[in-house]
Amino acid sequence: MFAKFAAPFVAVALATGVMSSPVAYKSGSALVARGPYYSFNGWGGYSSLDNFDSFYGAYDYAHQSYDTVVVQQDNELVCHSETVTIIQQRLAVLQEMAKKIITEQICEVETQTIVFQQYYASLGGFSKDLTRSSGRSVGYDNSISSYYGDFYNSDGSLSNYDFGFNGSDVGSNYYVPTGNNWDANSSPSSVGSAYQAAQSASSYYY
Repeated sequence: MFAKFAAPFVAVALATGVMSSPVAYKSGSALVARGPYYSFNGWGGYSSLDNFDSFYGAYDYAHQSYDTVVVQQDNELVCHSETVTIIQQRLAVLQEMAKKIITEQICEVETQTIVFQQYYASLGGFSKDLTRSSGRSVGYDNSISSYYGDFYNSDGSLSNYDFGFNGSDVGSNYYVPTGNNWDANSSPSSVGSAYQAAQSASSYYY
């Protein structure tokens, strides 16, 4: 049904990852240096962080250094425009779902903080996609997004079963909608202006 594009059509991006010099932390909560990255496995002695690094891989904390495998579809996927309020409503739902998952399914506030910052940073990778600065095509992993309907059990509680994928699988079934108004000549400037305006609006509150 779907055929993967040959190598020339595979978008490859090696965005800047979280690789910094060692930083001093209080005893008992120091990040463990493992070469050019830090391990969060069991950070601070919290069992809820056991195997944390295995999800995206120890070298890719925010999943920004990965390859996307673009899938060719039988029917072309074309974007269509909805009113901005409709989009904002749905993104607000996703935002509150993230808060619900973090606060209901993690008890240690330290783990809540680390997991949320990972989530927040991974969204920053999509921001780079949108501005065409990451080298990746602008799209989403259809296989991963299909699990959205499995967030709840039949009784309305949050599900807690393993979906059976790792973070490193994200990007391996990538759909790229067409029909956007990107223009190689004018869009870098207009998108840059849009980004700066949004950043200015965001920074006003912080």
